[in-house]
Amino acid sequence: MALKLLPPSMLQAIDLLPDGNVPVTLFTRHSIREIVNGQGLAGYDLQLTESGRVLAEEWGACLIENTGRMIQHCISSPIQRCIDTAALMIEGADRVTPTSNTHTIEIVEQGLLVEPGSFVLDIKKAAPYFREQGALGFINSFVNNALPGMKHPITGVFDVLELIYNTHPNASNGLSLAVSHDTIIAAIVAVISGRSQIDKEDWPAMMEGLFVWFEGDDFLNSQLKWIWRGEVHQLNVSDFIQPNQRL
Repeated sequence: MALKLLPPSMLQAIDLLPDGNVPVTLFTRHSIREIVNGQGLAGYDLQLTESGRVLAEEWGACLIENTGRMIQHCISSPIQRCIDTAALMIEGADRVTPTSNTHTIEIVEQGLLVEPGSFVLDIKKAAPYFREQGALGFINSFVNNALPGMKHPITGVFDVLELIYNTHPNASNGLSLAVSHDTIIAAIVAVISGRSQIDKEDWPAMMEGLFVWFEGDDFLNSQLKWIWRGEVHQLNVSDFIQPNQRL
């Protein structure tokens, strides 16, 4: 069964979701891709494996079947393995509710969902550190605001969260998909959790993500809530941003 390849915490998260009248976004890493040797640096041309394709479709069906929600909106990194993950999850969802899910995948071109594009101001300055430190070292340096050519970590994470807020579904039983990469999710989880160091064990697995929702009438005054690895967390967005004022 393909769902055996899904990180167990993702199934556990279903029981922690809010009531159906509260829309949520699943901000997820793409499904299982071809393996590359190195420090976790994956080229843009690596595609999903067959097991990864089956897993994405099965997970999409499982989500809808076990939550009663519908995929009302979908955004994705422009990298093909992310687009394919989104499309396959929607195909799976269609097996459960064939007329209710969106079939539009909005490709986010401005770099906010591409690794490590959402956090970069000057790629020429930042790229050597990415190659030298590897994905884990690079994200730890970013979280500690220790790299040239990068946004302040609060600003970088704020920009992605604002994107999620603006593409969040509005209707009851709504589910939005946002498909991205491990570096983006690792950095966001670290920063919103107030952590200055992450280890290999903290790194998002393929097809692992966090469920996100917002309570409040506007983004700056909302309360961010998220489920990550079996635990519910919350953060006032205004408290998160004000100490740094989007440096």
